[in-house]
Amino acid sequence: MSAPEQRNGNVSVAVRDLRKSFNGEEVLKGISFDVKPGETFVIMGPSGSGKSVLLKHIIGLEEPDSGEILSAGQSVHGSEVLSKYRLAMVFQSGALLKSLTVGENVGLYLTEHRLMEPGEIARVVAEKLEAVGLKGLEDRSPSELSGGMQKRVAIARALVIDPQLVLFDEPTSELDPLMSVNIGEQIKQMRDRLHPTILVVTHDRDLAFGIADRIAMISEGKIRFIGTPNEIKNSRDPMIQTFIHAELTNT
Repeated sequence: MSAPEQRNGNVSVAVRDLRKSFNGEEVLKGISFDVKPGETFVIMGPSGSGKSVLLKHIIGLEEPDSGEILSAGQSVHGSEVLSKYRLAMVFQSGALLKSLTVGENVGLYLTEHRLMEPGEIARVVAEKLEAVGLKGLEDRSPSELSGGMQKRVAIARALVIDPQLVLFDEPTSELDPLMSVNIGEQIKQMRDRLHPTILVVTHDRDLAFGIADRIAMISEGKIRFIGTPNEIKNSRDPMIQTFIHAELTNT
């Protein structure tokens, strides 16, 4: 990690000519982009465009056929770079452990690594749950919570480690519009409190335009455009305009 990134407390991400095929079908077709330290960077595009596959490469769950991904200037593949800074992943499903209570899920990392005494862990868990509007739900089972509440628990779990890099995979999928707005607000509050580098994969246009510093539009395994929300809205690319203005008409 370079000196500037250590000082800022967050990390950069660079993707260089990333290619990946499954069963002879190329899914990622030479993807390249840079995410600045402390930036909220959204990867947006239609279903099947390669968004989630790209995210799995960024966190090291998939090996590219060619190209590379750098975090803090070091390749994430074949090294321990991902363990050198605080990385949090908020999965599409929330990925909560059903055998644990809400509080145990949120404090799991602290407990497993014995980073604090039980009383201090309980205090931190309560603080993070309150931050996402779930005060007092430590003893609940995840199965007792709605989908939106489960995703907020997953965000609280991410907050526990004061992350330097946070990745979200479709954070508003299967949520109603009001809860989607709530999740967007939680992401913005995380950004404003901790200033981490945030990568979000989504097809939710309102979320993307509401939280992003910059947006990468991906289609058919290729980056079509990278720019600010206003630059995306003003793009003359027909594919981008069709995607961001798609509506159901009542005929």
